Amino acid sequence: MDDKADLRQAFNAVLDKAAERGSNLAAGDELLGFEHRPTKPLLALAAAEIRDREQFVLLDEQKVAYELVMQAVERSRAAQTRTVVIVEGGPGSGKSVIALSLLGDLARRGLAVHHATGSKSFTQTMRKYAGRGSTRVQGLFKYFNTYVGCQPRELDVLICDEAHRIREKGVTQYTKKEQRDRAGRQINELINVATVPVFLLDENQIVRPGEMGSLREISAAAEALGCKVEVVRLHDQLRCGGSVSYDTWVARLLGLGQNVEPPVPWSKLAGPLDEGITVSSAATPQALESWVLHQKELHGGVPRLAAGFCWPWSDPVMTPDGRALVDDVRIGGWQRPWNAKSERNKAVAGVPESNYWATDERGFGQVGCIYTAQGFEYDWSGVIFGSDLVRRDGMWIPQRQNSEDSAVKRADELHFGALIKNTYKVLLTRGMRGTAVYSTDPETQAFLEEMTG
Repeated sequence: MDDKADLRQAFNAVLDKAAERGSNLAAGDELLGFEHRPTKPLLALAAAEIRDREQFVLLDEQKVAYELVMQAVERSRAAQTRTVVIVEGGPGSGKSVIALSLLGDLARRGLAVHHATGSKSFTQTMRKYAGRGSTRVQGLFKYFNTYVGCQPRELDVLICDEAHRIREKGVTQYTKKEQRDRAGRQINELINVATVPVFLLDENQIVRPGEMGSLREISAAAEALGCKVEVVRLHDQLRCGGSVSYDTWVARLLGLGQNVEPPVPWSKLAGPLDEGITVSSAATPQALESWVLHQKELHGGVPRLAAGFCWPWSDPVMTPDGRALVDDVRIGGWQRPWNAKSERNKAVAGVPESNYWATDERGFGQVGCIYTAQGFEYDWSGVIFGSDLVRRDGMWIPQRQNSEDSAVKRADELHFGALIKNTYKVLLTRGMRGTAVYSTDPETQAFLEEMTG
């Protein structure tokens, strides 16, 4: 990559943008003050966004998505039309920023609006942080299976965040019989319950069998129900130091996407606008843990370790001092526990519930799994590749026998490999400021060291 050409292109983009505003002075000021950086932390602004006024600065593509939804709401009132809006984007492209901006604005206008996900961790965290002190705001955050058996158009707008986690059916063991009898496909329920359903998704974050939220599935269901479909694709990168190159590097590293190019070392891909993200590798798990702690000491921020699901996940055990987590993640002489489980009767003193592992300061010291890391962000990310995905002869080889995820292990051979790759993509894209990697497999470790060089 030609760094000078990239820098020139970036400067020209800033100048062109300012010139469109008709001000050479503004162009110079913007050029001198230009800094490519990620958005402010999501949770830090969520409550103010919903209750008071717009806290997030929406970028061009995000504004398009926002305006499409607002226009669809106006059309539905004027002409009784129904529009489904689908927003596609990779990790950190601002999907949740759009979702919260819409939720706050629509709620303040008095419209019936909900935010829903298929993630207990994400929904509970939003209730805790965004809804702090307000049961009304907490009530805006729901789950996809909330709408089993609901009447059509009970809501003006339903914002389905992380829509890739939609399942075939929304029925659970807790669904009431009268609702169960009326239950249909979950996609249809989510579309029918609102005049304007909004779906925000990333198909490369499907990590469990049965998750089926995709552009194709949602579009087909919407059209079958007589809805107009609007699609917006996000390309900006607000996580990982604001680096679009980093998202490309991850996709190439794991071989994700159509017509993807081969893996390439980070140093060959990174340009002058990628200085906001640090990419590294560690020779041991001890070194990985030291790396994230060192980054915190130098620069501040939140450090976390996460890993592929390659070790058992034990219930807490009783000790003379009370319940304690088991050090299940064992690599040589290094050992740490997984994050706590969410069941209340298995709570451990001094350790956050799994829902809050990524956001509670007590979460460091436990290793996060895909189900507690997905949907969240932290500053410094250490990622442990387990032996469920190894590098052999220039190819990734999924190894079902080394997975401890019982649900994923039930997938067929093709889908198992895709789910494992998606898992590591999610883990690799949680860090806002830096990510370091380590593999328990020597050949894979050598490959990762080469790719982070």
